[in-house]
Amino acid sequence: MRKVTIIGAGPGNPDLLSRAALDAIDIADVVIGAHRALVGIDVPPDVVRCELVKTADIVAALTDAASWQRAVVVMTGDVGLFSGARRLVEALSGGAQVDVRIIPGISSASYLAARLARPWQDWRFASAHGVACDIVAEAERAGELFLVTSGGEDPSRLSGELVQAGFGDARVTVAERLSYPDERITCATASEIAGQTFDDLNVMLIEFAGGAASSRWPYASSGIPDELFIRGDVPMTKLEVRAVALAKLRLTATDTVWDVGAGTGSVSIEAALVARAGSVWAVERNAAGVRLIRENADAFGCGNVHAVPGVAPEALAKLPVPDAVFVGGSVGELPSIVEAALEKNSQVRLCVPCVTVETLTEACALLSGSRFKGFEACQVSAARAEAVGSHHLMKAQNPVFLVSARGAGADAEELAEVGALAESPVGEDLSVEGNPSVEVVSLANCSAAGGEGGAR
Repeated sequence: MRKVTIIGAGPGNPDLLSRAALDAIDIADVVIGAHRALVGIDVPPDVVRCELVKTADIVAALTDAASWQRAVVVMTGDVGLFSGARRLVEALSGGAQVDVRIIPGISSASYLAARLARPWQDWRFASAHGVACDIVAEAERAGELFLVTSGGEDPSRLSGELVQAGFGDARVTVAERLSYPDERITCATASEIAGQTFDDLNVMLIEFAGGAASSRWPYASSGIPDELFIRGDVPMTKLEVRAVALAKLRLTATDTVWDVGAGTGSVSIEAALVARAGSVWAVERNAAGVRLIRENADAFGCGNVHAVPGVAPEALAKLPVPDAVFVGGSVGELPSIVEAALEKNSQVRLCVPCVTVETLTEACALLSGSRFKGFEACQVSAARAEAVGSHHLMKAQNPVFLVSARGAGADAEELAEVGALAESPVGEDLSVEGNPSVEVVSLANCSAAGGEGGAR
């Protein structure tokens, strides 16, 4: 049986190759790898040497070379850390006549840790090598981040983004050309790194101790006090309603969220702090609201909040596919907004706050229909303590109804042929798979200031 050995060559210096890796090369018929991976490796003169990088090219070369029995594929770094080894193993596994063996190498992470004389078991890992990286979201998670980068400006650009988000004091280590004679390691703050030029071959270690976002709201739970937001004359969804609404949306760390009729962006901010590795698209028709959304996003360090000026549903067409949608303001376009969300994702999760009976009736008719599952409707009735002399009186806020459901998924395509979503008659029987869940939630808040309830 033919044997393919995938070798991790380490950061680049051939002196770091393991004894097992050298033995595999000594008995190979074919040695394949990128130019940088093969430079300095002593390949016997009778061995076929191919400078290839892409998985398809490597598989093709092995297919064309009919006489080989032992092939070696050399990959820089360690084959288990952001390596192409996984794709190559999958491609070779299709042929039953090939036995694949992997010999690990020294990763750039372990090498850098050794050069810094420090442990690395608590580091987390990410890549900005040819892929998008939300460095601000990473900063909000705090801790130590090892980042694989590429391109001479990447460390500078990423550090600049940290500075803009209020993390200029983050400790940044940029390691260039590790293991080579001209190796260089620079340790400074993000503010000091921004604007510098680095070699294309680099990695970064970033140490986050907290920043603008963590100091403004350093908690994992929702419920940011209303007074922490930058306000104006634009309506804002109040604390208690936000907390329940976020629970209804069932957000995860990687979700894409639409906040339609985002107002000041209070729901967007809370959602962004939950979906730190995701994104929030805050759609608002009011120019003052768009400005407040951006100001609040900056204040809380939420680089994953994107303010979208425009009117729904037209403004939704170019947005990415949502996992969850909060409709804070619909301006009479609720059926069209819901339809736009379903067209993007037939299993989307929706939550619609309602302050009027008419909107409540319409939302219940829409979300309890056959294209949805898990229909729920609840009333949030909150009261806050207001000082009256030496005593406090509970001042009620406007009650808000939250209507939520999720798309039925694959079933929605079939059911769409029976009737359009927007044609569901107002006032119809709201039952779905039995009776819908309707609950009343009463909340009392003992803060010293009151405020009107609202949903936007």
